[in-house]
Amino acid sequence: MREVRQRSKGMNKSSLWFRWRFHLSGLLILIPIVLTPSYIELMSIFGGANGLGERTVGSRQVGPWTITLAEQFEAGPILDGPAGYMKTFNAALCQECAEDVKAVYIRLGKPRNLRTAGVIGFGSPYHMSFTMPVAENTSTEQLVWLTLEGWDGALHQTQWTLEEASPATVQFLKQLQE
Repeated sequence: MREVRQRSKGMNKSSLWFRWRFHLSGLLILIPIVLTPSYIELMSIFGGANGLGERTVGSRQVGPWTITLAEQFEAGPILDGPAGYMKTFNAALCQECAEDVKAVYIRLGKPRNLRTAGVIGFGSPYHMSFTMPVAENTSTEQLVWLTLEGWDGALHQTQWTLEEASPATVQFLKQLQE
């Protein structure tokens, strides 16, 4: 008698699985359908289809070249493990000057020389990406410096206030320092 009851309990568990596996497979189909729009939006931001980023900071004349800077996401810096907080910016060179610029660097605070110019931009000249470190004790009055290096060795710099470049970072730093 006991053997019969134990077998029937086991059968109930397996029949429960057989009954619900259809619902689980439906759930596995619905998850990608629900997440696809946000995935497409992120890929359009990363690929440049929606411009340089969520918020365009502006364009500046830097020596003979023109560059446009944008925040990739209109949010504060993101903690990146032991590296600390990181903020991502995107930039684009003008079409005429793309071949004349060797490298573009971004940094918080004025660089002393080319060795301390900051983070180098990677990607095409029309959609470069920078992941700039932001220290926890950074002043909200700090300047964001862009350094452009030409193939002829010429260096040209421009700056934005941190408030202009990323208001969300300023808010983040104020909250962090309180």
